[in-house]
This record gives sequence, structure tokens and C-alpha cells, in this order.
Amino acid sequence: MKSNDTNRREFLTRFVGLGAALTLPRSLVDGGGELTGKAAAAHRTHPAPGAPSTPANTHSIQEALPTREIPGTGERLPIVGFGSSKPVLEIPTEGTEPLEAVLATLLEQGGRVVDTSPRTEEIDREFGQVLTQPRFRDSLFLAAKVNTEGEEAGIAQMRQSQRLFGRPTLDLLQVESLRDLDVHWPNVRAWKDSGEARYIGVTVSAYRNFERLEAFMRSESFDFVHVNYSVMEPLAEERILPLAQDLGMAVLTNRPFMNGSYFGRVAPHTLPEWAADFDCESWAQFSLKYVLSHPAVTCALTETSNPVHLVENMHSALGRLPDEATKGRMRELVSTF
Repeated sequence: MKSNDTNRREFLTRFVGLGAALTLPRSLVDGGGELTGKAAAAHRTHPAPGAPSTPANTHSIQEALPTREIPGTGERLPIVGFGSSKPVLEIPTEGTEPLEAVLATLLEQGGRVVDTSPRTEEIDREFGQVLTQPRFRDSLFLAAKVNTEGEEAGIAQMRQSQRLFGRPTLDLLQVESLRDLDVHWPNVRAWKDSGEARYIGVTVSAYRNFERLEAFMRSESFDFVHVNYSVMEPLAEERILPLAQDLGMAVLTNRPFMNGSYFGRVAPHTLPEWAADFDCESWAQFSLKYVLSHPAVTCALTETSNPVHLVENMHSALGRLPDEATKGRMRELVSTF
């Protein structure tokens, strides 16, 4: 039986390229400390009986990552993106090499969307040095946020993102978790009007903010809503996602793996045989395919510091997606975990 190390190296060689695999730090190929034990196994193993033994989809790397349109603009985004919080916060201890490896893999696999959140100026300066490298500078769709209290502090955060990320015009500017929304929103709106932000929106990552989010969606006109949504957190599909469709708003989703707790819950279980009916080969893809099957979702963000996991996540967009009846079956299954 092959070791996990061998499987990961074969996976990188096949999908990321031999040169990239051989130059990646061993910590990345070995998993980067992201998941351990049963949770790590749940991310990439426990295939359905009869599924291929390779650790990710058998789709060719040449198969294009699907895209979806930002309503009203014609601009299209790849439907799987990258949430950068974890590897960015690890910069002080791990350096920027893991982050660079993940961003390079994102682009190689056809992705563009990178979601960010303000950190300390020191961390964001190093992050910005990565984002302004020629190979990344003009290739990424960068979503920035303001997440502090007070007007002056909010403007300072927005200016910091502009300055350190080398982006006089931000692709997307969001008020994170609706924090001090009434104070920040006039400035966010003004930035769009002045051309300093192409798109604007708001984010939530907890059910407790859904009622407030819905009220804001009904009272204001904006471009993106960013919400937690997964097979274990499906509430957004009841009101938020249909409302976004009705209002012509693009949707980013977060927490497909519930900050990692999802893997702990699915780890004792084997992926059901019927997951093969929608080309699903791991528990990670089980949740992501659930998310991507909703037509309101423009891009599902996944957070990882491991290029192996990123490729597997992005390949969730390839092949078939579950229909409504299957999604009900998926929800029922995980509700017992």
C-alpha cells in the first residue's frame, strides 16, 4: 500500500507538473500541517467503493475551469476561488513560500479569485510583496475588506490594502461581517463612484447575521453578497441565495468546510457509493459540489495552505454536479454525522 506521502507526490506530479512538485517545500507536499489524523484522511481518502484509486478527479488539467457571470456586467469569474486568511496569517512563521505555491497553483488550474482580510501592516506588507510579483499582479481578481470600527480606521484599512497590495483600484471592496456597516458604507459606495473599487459588497460568516444581511440586501443596491454556505450549513439557500438572484447580485461563498470542523465530522464515515453519480471522489468535493450546484453561486472560496488540497478543491467544479433530489439526500446524510 502506498503511503500518503507517495500519493501526494504522484498527485502533484500529475496535476501541478513535475517541476512544480519537485520544487515545492516538503512541508507542503506532506500536508503543511493543515489537517492531521482522521481529518486529513477525510479530506482526500475514503473514496466510494469502485471509485478510481487516484487521489483526485481524473479530469485532464486541460479541461477549463467553469466560469460564471457577475450579473449585469458580462465579466466572468472562475467558480472556485481562494480564501487567503490561513496562509497569510502563517507568514510570520512559515514565510511566503507556501502562499506563493498556492497562488501559483490557483492560476495554473484556471483560478483567479483571491479573498483577503486586513491583517497587521507587517503581515499585509509581505502579502503585498507576493501579490505584486509579475506572475500574480495582473492575473488575480482581488477581494478586499474593511473590518474595523470607526470611519477613520476604516479608511486607513482601505488605503492600506490599496498601498500594500499595489491596487489603486480594488476589484471588490467588502464590509466584513457587517461590522460598523452604517459608518463604512458611505465610504465604500464613494470608492466605487470614484473608481477606486470596481465592485462593492458585504460579507457574513454566521447564521446570526442572516436577518440583518437580508434587510440590507433589500434596502441597498450593491454588487456582491458573500455568505457562509455548505452541505452542513445550507440555510443561505432558503432566502439569501434566491434574493441575490432576484436582485442581480453576485455571490461568493465561504466556510465550505466550516473552518475544518467538517472533516472531523465526516472522518469516521465512508463516502457513499452514490457520490460517484456526480463525479465526487472525496468528502471535500462532496461539500464543494453541493455549493457549486446552486445557480446563484458565482464563486466558492476554499481556504488551504496545501497545493494538493487546492487542486482537489478546484476539480470539484469539473464533471457533474448534484441535482436537487441528490442535494436533499446529501443534507440528510450529513445531518446524521
